[in-house]
Amino acid sequence: MTDRTNGGCACTPNTSIKCTVTSCTHHCQDAQYCGLNSIQVGTHETNPTMDQCTDCQSFRKD
Repeated sequence: MTDRTNGGCACTPNTSIKCTVTSCTHHCQDAQYCGLNSIQVGTHETNPTMDQCTDCQSFRKD
């Protein structure tokens, strides 16, 4: 399955990485998946206790 990212580059949805952030360069437009092989997840908190404390550090603004 080949799709297009918001930036117009070829995108093959990675069905192991679900994503709904359509403003990310790596988001496949017509599928709710990321086009990267892997992502980096991090935190902006010293001691994260909720999912809101984590971030996709692979995010790139389209």
